[in-house]
Amino acid sequence: MNARLSAAEIAALTQGELVGPADVTVTGVAPIDRAGPDDLSFLASRRYLPYFQQSRAAVVLCKPDLAQESGGPRCRVIVRDPHVALLSVIPVLYPEPTWTAGVHPTVVIGRGALWDEPVAIGPYAVLGEGVRLGKNVRVGAACVLGNDVQVGDDVRIYPHVVCYSGTVIGNRVILHAGARLGSDGFGYVPGRGGELPRKVPQIGRCIIGDDVEIGANTTIDRGSVDDTVIGAGTKIDNLVQIGHNCRIGARCLIAGQAGIAGSTHVEDDVFLAGQAGLADHVTIGRGARVTVQGGVIGDIPPGATVSGYPARSHREFLRAQGALYRLAQIVDDLEALVRRKEEPHQ
Repeated sequence: MNARLSAAEIAALTQGELVGPADVTVTGVAPIDRAGPDDLSFLASRRYLPYFQQSRAAVVLCKPDLAQESGGPRCRVIVRDPHVALLSVIPVLYPEPTWTAGVHPTVVIGRGALWDEPVAIGPYAVLGEGVRLGKNVRVGAACVLGNDVQVGDDVRIYPHVVCYSGTVIGNRVILHAGARLGSDGFGYVPGRGGELPRKVPQIGRCIIGDDVEIGANTTIDRGSVDDTVIGAGTKIDNLVQIGHNCRIGARCLIAGQAGIAGSTHVEDDVFLAGQAGLADHVTIGRGARVTVQGGVIGDIPPGATVSGYPARSHREFLRAQGALYRLAQIVDDLEALVRRKEEPHQ
């Protein structure tokens, strides 16, 4: 059962200003259009005012410029950013479930595998030889940690994660179900005269820094002769592919279905939107942004925002798109001129 918070407690947690009765309570969080009388909701944009005015929410987190709007719930907590304020409330209303330490009897443990108590290792997990687990590590059902995998403290590994041998995982990392870390990169020498391509041995490691989160079914290759490295605090969505020898900086955000080819360097604080594609051996400068489906085939300077394929300045991309859409009307006008020229003179 969820906890119950009063409006006064919500204001204290968010350091917001309470407008309305202090004793109203909530047990959950819901969007403004679906919130009920036991829910906390939020209003961050004027476009949602029609939903707010019809909302049944008990308490609403409001931006200052929206807090005096008529209609809607009486009990409001004024905060600078409702989305940020929710980060203080959600963990209290939805506390993480407690977990029980222990090793399931079906776990396969290789020679020399060690861990610091407490840990929880689920059914049918496999720990290879020489695996090292820190304290408070939770390994889900059917996970496979290859030989010499190292895992730091306070790591959560969801079911069916596979870490190939030599993978190194920092502290407070979250690996979602089905993630594959340290698999061989795509490295081949083309054959000649009908010969088969020859595989280049992949002998580097896959190193995951502290506080990284990796989404479900994401794959990160090991290095070929160098290491593949994911920097501290980076967050990676589901279904992302990161090739061998890549260096991803700290605090990057990489959205779903992005693909990063081998030996690419992504510097700190970069944002890659969904389905962004990065060619091999390019550098994305610190703080740069690649928008949805952006195709990067050359270096991107720090702080730039790029779009399209090949990726170019976002402003330039929008101008080019606008010109393309106007082209149809220009063609119509040209065809009309040609028709008039070809018509017989009266």
